[in-house]
Amino acid sequence: MGKRVIFTGGSGKVGRYAVPHLLSRGHSVLNVDRVPLDVQGVETLIADLADSGQAFNALSTHFGFAEYFAGGGRQPVDAVVHFAAIPRIFMVPDNTMFAANVLSTYNVLEAATKLGIRKVILASSETVYGVCFAEGDRDFGSFPVDEEHDADPTDSYGLSKVLAEKIGRSFASRSGADVYALRIGAVTLPEDYVRFPDNVAEPLSRKRDAWSYIDVRDLAQMVDCCIETDGLGFQIFNVTNDDIIADQPTEAFLARHAPGTPLTRSLPGFEAPLSNRKARDLLGFRPEHGWRTAPAR
Repeated sequence: MGKRVIFTGGSGKVGRYAVPHLLSRGHSVLNVDRVPLDVQGVETLIADLADSGQAFNALSTHFGFAEYFAGGGRQPVDAVVHFAAIPRIFMVPDNTMFAANVLSTYNVLEAATKLGIRKVILASSETVYGVCFAEGDRDFGSFPVDEEHDADPTDSYGLSKVLAEKIGRSFASRSGADVYALRIGAVTLPEDYVRFPDNVAEPLSRKRDAWSYIDVRDLAQMVDCCIETDGLGFQIFNVTNDDIIADQPTEAFLARHAPGTPLTRSLPGFEAPLSNRKARDLLGFRPEHGWRTAPAR
């Protein structure tokens, strides 16, 4: 049965794929963003979620005129997917990005839990591991990188995402709601696969992402898996493809290109160094799109 979902940041890179996917799965979606989303059947509420009043109003509004004119009152919301954010460093000053990302996450979680919404899905990031946006060259502490790996960000964006996770855990603890934080790998659009042969030819070009990625269509599937899976409380999930970006099996590749980074378990075949095992085990997540089978462009 379809759920009623508020998706913040649905006009962005991920939302343009995730919102239509959720519709195809039978969910009703209200987009909350600062710019409209051109998807039939989805209203966009223009709001600045760094303002607590706007956040509370956005999460307690009707989904559009059809619901409003029906006269039955505002219907309950089943889940909030919070992807609204300034998505990386060097777009605005660091303090502006940090304040916007942290405040919007706090405001959305506070409004959601006080309104009785029992599920919030947060966009966190691989940057929390401290390598992706590090200044200069930096190694991962060990492989595979799973959710127990030290979160030690070295940039303001990664720090904002660690705080978002902590805020999520706090509200889950006090409210009993499910709050799932998604540590998203390098988001890959279908047209991006044209670059992968060059990445394979220059292995260190993908070191910052731990030679891992996630197709935007599979990220949309992951959001739906989270919506459909209840009762896990606060959880953190890596969101990556199963497969390493390399033409060698993972252990041989890492021995050559990351010789100083120890392995804490075996990495059979071409398993990605940024591990998605937890999402596979707890949510039934199964990525369907990969660089080895992507059509040539």
